[in-house]
Amino acid sequence: MKISDIMKERGILPNLASRDKLGALRDLANLLVTTFKLKEDAEKLVKILEDREKLGSTGIGDGIAIPHGKLSSLKEELLVLGRSKEGIDFNSMDGKPTYLFFLLMGPEEAAGIHLKALARLSRLLKNALFRDSLMKAGNSVEMMEMIKLEDSKY
Repeated sequence: MKISDIMKERGILPNLASRDKLGALRDLANLLVTTFKLKEDAEKLVKILEDREKLGSTGIGDGIAIPHGKLSSLKEELLVLGRSKEGIDFNSMDGKPTYLFFLLMGPEEAAGIHLKALARLSRLLKNALFRDSLMKAGNSVEMMEMIKLEDSKY
């Protein structure tokens, strides 16, 4: 599975307006609903994401968060990306602000595929140069091209 196969260019928000964790989750949930034309409303997704965050922050450090959850109506993994130039306190493991937010939602009955998507995304994001290039990109087109390029290396 390629990360670029489960996301769309219009599912990238290069200037996340939110300044707090809940706002970021809401913005990302809205982006997912509109990008993939989901029948669920964004607040249902926010509730799923909040419940997941109660288990432990999905802010994994190095300026990255991967909020994720499962939705019964989905047939495949879906991914959107939001970027905050200022950074948001996301209760990250390293205690530092989070700048890149990858929201991953998958089908309830496909735990294996969901874990593979999380693992692949984590692998890409280990590359500090890749993370830096996403932060420096001018727009969503450039960000998607960088994701495709990095994705093709694995």
